[in-house]
Amino acid sequence: MPKRVMQGTVVSDKNDKTVVVKIERRFTHPVMKKTVRMSKKYQAHDESNACKVGDIVLIQEAAPMSKNKRWVVVTEAQAE
Repeated sequence: MPKRVMQGTVVSDKNDKTVVVKIERRFTHPVMKKTVRMSKKYQAHDESNACKVGDIVLIQEAAPMSKNKRWVVVTEAQAE
């Protein structure tokens, strides 16, 4: 089974080797037929402390590293 990869924005880099990434998703509400934006924050492992606040990154599922950290920063995505 392939590991999930998601793209998001770094919102915090205060912890050592950890970044908080905000993932935003859009979908159409099933009843109201209106486009809804929802976001969720994930803690991801950043071994080299290279990511800074505002960077767009790709994160990938990984084995649990701590209580909340189950994602790894794969690479910085290209800004479009």
